[in-house]
Amino acid sequence: MTGAPASAAPAASTPDHLGDPVLPKADLWNIANLLTMARLVLVPGFVLLLVHGDGHDPAWRSFAWAAFAVAMITDLFDGELARRYGLVTDFGKIADPIADKAIMGAALVGLSALGDLPWWVTVVILFRELGITALRFWVIRHGVIPASRGGKLKTLTQGIAVGMYVLILTGPLASVRAWMMGVAVVLTVVTGLDYVRQAVVLRRAGLAAERAVAAEAGAATQAAGAAVEAATEAASAAAPASTSAPTSTSAPASAPAVAPAPAHEEAAAASETGAGTGVERSQGV
Repeated sequence: MTGAPASAAPAASTPDHLGDPVLPKADLWNIANLLTMARLVLVPGFVLLLVHGDGHDPAWRSFAWAAFAVAMITDLFDGELARRYGLVTDFGKIADPIADKAIMGAALVGLSALGDLPWWVTVVILFRELGITALRFWVIRHGVIPASRGGKLKTLTQGIAVGMYVLILTGPLASVRAWMMGVAVVLTVVTGLDYVRQAVVLRRAGLAAERAVAAEAGAATQAAGAAVEAATEAASAAAPASTSAPTSTSAPASAPAVAPAPAHEEAAAASETGAGTGVERSQGV
């Protein structure tokens, strides 16, 4: 046992809750972040493959689909790996949603620019995705909006539908992808409204908690002020009682005070003394 106090231990080694395991800080260059970086790098490559030539070459569109599929697969694995093995980092929290929106937005805008996907579909999906991202930052100081099952289903449906639009499909498969995109749009709108509801509830709960904390702090401050005021009044009441006590003198009580003789008595005594002196002098002559 060393002489260092317990408070000298590093703050990072202290668990957030009693009994929780202490996890080391994740390294930036972990597998989850590397997958996120790979997805970001794939975005410009995917765009080049999608619009190569006139943008309707089946071979190049197949290559673009392969790049899009790899990006979607990495999206499924990087978050799961980060949560399961404690690889969550600040970079991953920021880069992962950016990579998701980048690859999906590039695919939607590219397909609409090529005339394969109606622009209104692209606008609805991108408006929802960017709006929910802004909504998460709006309530982040009150809490985190968890990903719902509907949101995960929406992401899966969007990935499948957009992937099918990246490929050059005809006949029944073209009809299937149109229906799949319709389902994706419906899930996009429904889950977006649900996220808005969750954000409003979370913000209200957070503001109510802040008001409760402020009220408790105000009550504690008032109680402390009242205690200080009471102590001050008690001290002021005790001060006069101590000053009114009689002070003792060094002279004993039995010692009488000697009063000075009056002036007329001193004059009479002086005249008597002078008369006596004169008589004695005359008798001696």
